[in-house]
Amino acid sequence: AGYNPNRFLIYVWVHRQSADISAGVTTSIEARAGDESAYASLGAGDQGTVYGYATNETTQRLPLPLVLAHEICRRLDTARTDGTIRGIGPDGKSQVSVVYDELGTPVGIDTVIVSIQHDANKDTGVLEREVRTLIIAPAIEAHLPGATAERVLVNPSGRFVTGGPTADTGLTGRKLMVDTYGGLGPHGGGAFSGKDPSKVDRTGAYIARLIAKTVVDARLAEECHVAISYAIGKADPVAFHIDTFGTGQHPDWLLTDAAQAIFPLRPAAIIERLGLRAPIYAKL
Repeated sequence: AGYNPNRFLIYVWVHRQSADISAGVTTSIEARAGDESAYASLGAGDQGTVYGYATNETTQRLPLPLVLAHEICRRLDTARTDGTIRGIGPDGKSQVSVVYDELGTPVGIDTVIVSIQHDANKDTGVLEREVRTLIIAPAIEAHLPGATAERVLVNPSGRFVTGGPTADTGLTGRKLMVDTYGGLGPHGGGAFSGKDPSKVDRTGAYIARLIAKTVVDARLAEECHVAISYAIGKADPVAFHIDTFGTGQHPDWLLTDAAQAIFPLRPAAIIERLGLRAPIYAKL
């Protein structure tokens, strides 16, 4: 993340999960009732509703404003590590406002906001020109060729020298919408980071996203929203629903029934299907 690890002393405290919670997770309601079918033993690690979303407006099946914001942040990271832009730090963020026509098609960029940490002696005028030409312009061109931003704000606070948790509170779970759909799809409220896959905040959201993306990839809908509700200690979800916002090639109830028949929805089955016990989370 750009910090010198030798400057920090890390304390780690680890203790066992509550026995009450653990009992419900390791032996589900279904298992306690005698269900010996596949993946019945592991109950959901918490209650709640999780959501998945997909749209056909980008190849990633994500909303364009979010894709552009992520692209800008990736380019900032690369520019810092390869020296394309000198004097910038590891902290930063981006926000993009996209213009849509009456059919919901992206047609332009209204506003791009970039805040990027910088050295105290960095010329802010030079930094703004570098961010505009080396970061924002190629990011927009890659996803919306020929478009330019009507308005660009680089470090609108004026100065951004001190960064990271020293400057402002918050680490895990502070930017939930950035981790998902940028506010253009719903979120259940639970952070993904810092949790093992027994927690359906993470596991259920991943399978919901896979279902939504599969529906859109298969051209069964232009847009898809999946909602799954779980009860702590219960393997099977208590509710499951697909909404295609009127863009589906088939009725939503039919897509809902088909997805329930095809996709794993019990936590243990999701963990196995998606390989969630493996160290695959860095890119997420």
